[in-house]
Amino acid sequence: MSHSISQNFNGRTLLKFAFPTIIMMVFMSMYTMVDGFFVSRFVGADALSAINIVYPLIGLVVGMGIMLGTGGSAVIARQLGLGQAQEARKNFTRILVFGLILGILFTIVSMVFLEPLLKLLGSSERLMGYCREYMIILLPFMAVQMLQTILGVLFVTAGKPNLGLGLTILSGLANMILDYIFIAVLDWGICGAALATAVGYSIMPVFAFFYFLKPRTELFLVKASFQGEVLWESCLNGSSEMVSNLAASVITWLMNLLMMHFAGEDGVAAVTVVLYTQFFFTAVFLGFSNGVAPVISYNYGSRNKKQLQTVFRICMKSMILCSFLMTGASILLAKPLVGLFLPGGTSASELTYQGYLLYSINYLFAGMNIFVSSLFTALSNGKISAMISMVRTFGFTVTGILLFSWLWEINGLWLAVPAAECATLILALYQVKKYKRVYEY
Repeated sequence: MSHSISQNFNGRTLLKFAFPTIIMMVFMSMYTMVDGFFVSRFVGADALSAINIVYPLIGLVVGMGIMLGTGGSAVIARQLGLGQAQEARKNFTRILVFGLILGILFTIVSMVFLEPLLKLLGSSERLMGYCREYMIILLPFMAVQMLQTILGVLFVTAGKPNLGLGLTILSGLANMILDYIFIAVLDWGICGAALATAVGYSIMPVFAFFYFLKPRTELFLVKASFQGEVLWESCLNGSSEMVSNLAASVITWLMNLLMMHFAGEDGVAAVTVVLYTQFFFTAVFLGFSNGVAPVISYNYGSRNKKQLQTVFRICMKSMILCSFLMTGASILLAKPLVGLFLPGGTSASELTYQGYLLYSINYLFAGMNIFVSSLFTALSNGKISAMISMVRTFGFTVTGILLFSWLWEINGLWLAVPAAECATLILALYQVKKYKRVYEY
């Protein structure tokens, strides 16, 4: 099978294997970007700011989904490598059911406490109406969003990355087309953006339910009793990815609050645009890391040391090259990307452009940090992976935002993330060297 995780990989075949996941993550990152484009153009900058205000809630669901998907994938791929196919199928089923239940619980709690949550997230009275309208429509779809995120990883583990890619592209296209119809044509405003996103979330989980009912791949839905140890191991393995997404939500919240203090609603709009573009560029790093992770887990589980070393070398070289390419692209595309969301000549667009150039430096370091964290997750060492993510985000980034903004105000906010990524890279490479003999990669 050309897309089997058990094949012998070289540079070309590994990149080909990971490519669908990269495109998948890019399309998933475009959900919020497309909403932002249509909302900023047809509703206004305040509505755009409102979407960023509520992002931490959505980011929390994505984080839980990535935690279950990546952590569960490491367990499942390792079991496939050990020849324990039936147990792998049971864990595949357990993870999807648990994700569904978790998503439903999140919706219920958020609906009950929506107003206090929006105030906590930093919504001003001016933005509150937009925030409430957007979330009331989107919250009932959090369970399918959770499943979409989990399935984005598990389609790769099942040896069907192209199918996962096709479904993600279909979801993204549906979101774009419906954004245009609901916002530009029907004038439903921010409610239209939420509804278009909700439909996009639903496509992959609905298809996957019918697809995995039958044994079309090594992985499919089977009867499985509750097993807390497996779910705990999956959560622990994927905890670094959860930490990264939770921290992204906290960082967004913190930057929104500080920007509201320094520059008002224009400042929040600037943060929104910069973070939207970050979703796009970071998606490339995440896609590559998630795409190769099942291969690493499989070869570690099957004790294929030679193939594990080959894959590791290719990944390190690819990530270094990708980091320079993403940084260069982000700087070259700065003006057109900012112009997608904000009209030129306004105070908001000028503030955004200046901040964007400073913030883009972080892509030199972020890719390697994301890969190293994913590497340890794939090797079922969730503790090291979580430690790197925790220090990177809650340690260096949050501390940097508070310190740098105190020293240099708005410019300090933009520089805090590049400084944190640079510091994390030193820690990450140290861990890679430290554990080289343990895992023999």
